[in-house]
Amino acid sequence: MRTHNTRTTTRLALVLTLTTALFAVGCDGEKVEDGSTVPKDGSTVPKSTAPQDSPAPSNSRAQRVADAWEGSKAGEDWLKGYFPMGDAAQPPGGGFHSEDDKMAYEGESYVLRGELPATAPEEGKVEWEGGGSLAHPLLDARQTYSALNRYGESADPHLTVTGAKLGEMTISTSRGPATVPAWLFTLEGYDEPLKRVALRPSKLPKSPIGQLGESPTELWELPRLVDSSEDGRTITVLAHHGSCDNGPRVKALETDGSVVLSATVASRKLDPDVACDAAMHGKKVKVELDRPLGTRILLDAFMGRPVPYGEEGWASPSWS
Repeated sequence: MRTHNTRTTTRLALVLTLTTALFAVGCDGEKVEDGSTVPKDGSTVPKSTAPQDSPAPSNSRAQRVADAWEGSKAGEDWLKGYFPMGDAAQPPGGGFHSEDDKMAYEGESYVLRGELPATAPEEGKVEWEGGGSLAHPLLDARQTYSALNRYGESADPHLTVTGAKLGEMTISTSRGPATVPAWLFTLEGYDEPLKRVALRPSKLPKSPIGQLGESPTELWELPRLVDSSEDGRTITVLAHHGSCDNGPRVKALETDGSVVLSATVASRKLDPDVACDAAMHGKKVKVELDRPLGTRILLDAFMGRPVPYGEEGWASPSWS
């Protein structure tokens, strides 16, 4: 899973017990190496306004979200659509030859030194391992390369693409593993191709329930899903927290049709003589489920919609 903290623009719902001083940082802050945001003037949040207690989350919001999706049109559309839950790109078999090449892959840095196919079929087919298929508009080689190489041909280190042909790959989706069309990009110095899905995901259905308002709440927005275990019993999500707490906590409400995640932060008693800065941090949190996720919808209690997979923007599978 590739993470680019310096490019993340996730809208934080910082309505827990943070104060006006913390809100003032917002998008006007500068990001540090770990992806945190701090005020441009380097100031800190006064001791009296630092985060204090975070009440235990109520299941009522999670239950309302679960009930809203149960039997809804949005839920039906989700079950019919193609929503990837795994990386859209897969590296060459056998791994990379150097750390620079691995860094280029993780940084999505490529240079084209060859011709890409000019034509492609209009549609491809998603075929699920558990049965069922879906015809879907196909991206041509140039569109797929643009999605692969999101930041232009100016960065070093980079991988050099010399050609491409249409093939297929397997990817995790909201409906289980699926075989999908993919462009197989030839890389200079490699015998095995780099694969990139040649489909955009289905349009995200409109949620039947809105996000929580700006009134104080113990819940936080979950930026994204990072990974799920092979057996579907462990979900890893990215969660946010501040500098003066004991980190994020994520609980799951499981129903037959969904798993609703509620994210909070664990408070700690602060030293009254120590100031708390306004930096925000991201941490991966593993959530153990009572039974495999399967085809159940993974929902965010705060936002009232599915937890997105991957990065923001169209390259994020869940939100394209």
